[in-house]
Amino acid sequence: MPTIVTDDNCPIHVEIEGRADAPVLMLSNSLGTDLSMWNDQAGEFAKHFRLVRYDRRGHGKSGAPSGPYSMERFGRDVIAVLDALNIEKTNWCGLSLGGMVGQWLGVNAPHRIEKLILSNTHNYYPDKTFWTGRIKAVEEKGLAPLVDANMQRWFTEGFRARAPETMARMTAMFLATDPLGYAGCCHAIAAMDFRDSNARITAPTLVIVGAQDAATPPATGEAIAAKIKGAQVASLDAAHISNVEQPKPFTDTALKFLLG
Repeated sequence: MPTIVTDDNCPIHVEIEGRADAPVLMLSNSLGTDLSMWNDQAGEFAKHFRLVRYDRRGHGKSGAPSGPYSMERFGRDVIAVLDALNIEKTNWCGLSLGGMVGQWLGVNAPHRIEKLILSNTHNYYPDKTFWTGRIKAVEEKGLAPLVDANMQRWFTEGFRARAPETMARMTAMFLATDPLGYAGCCHAIAAMDFRDSNARITAPTLVIVGAQDAATPPATGEAIAAKIKGAQVASLDAAHISNVEQPKPFTDTALKFLLG
């Protein structure tokens, strides 16, 4: 699969599935995961789309240059991938940090976005202390001390108990993330503010919320949707990483919107 180099020389790892002549769907993962977080969706999505997955800088097999990063930088990375693959326009499905990047693209590169799915995401954090504290902790001690609290935010207690193999896979994915890359992403999240600019998004938009998501509560997703003309909201019985906790409902909900 291709490695695409951005304008600041960061290698971005990309994987592509599906027919070359199909409409494009690009997936964007959450903080602390890689493109394999979409494995439960990839097979079904690839039946309908030319599916493009990538590891964000600081994650997976992509480069991890020193930060801080920004939402603009993440958006420009996406545009670099699209340009290198000769893709004029894509559908977008991003979860958490991937949904934040989707908001930047919807505002700043509307001509590149067909339909937009923003899942389990936020548009602004008024209190920066959570993120500044996390940056400090990761820079000093790495990601291992964050595992337990992170998994509790990502998944409901019931799911953690009944899916030990999935929990082991997601824990390993989290721990494989470059700590400095992770911290660079935290800087971007803390600085983000799409509260007003989201009103300029024109792409048909679906906001997916997790009914039990404490990290980005349903009210957050509803506030995002309220700013975007015509945006729809769908709720899944899940915590933060809803596509992993509820793979079939997530896939069905996304496809109904994308193919509708």
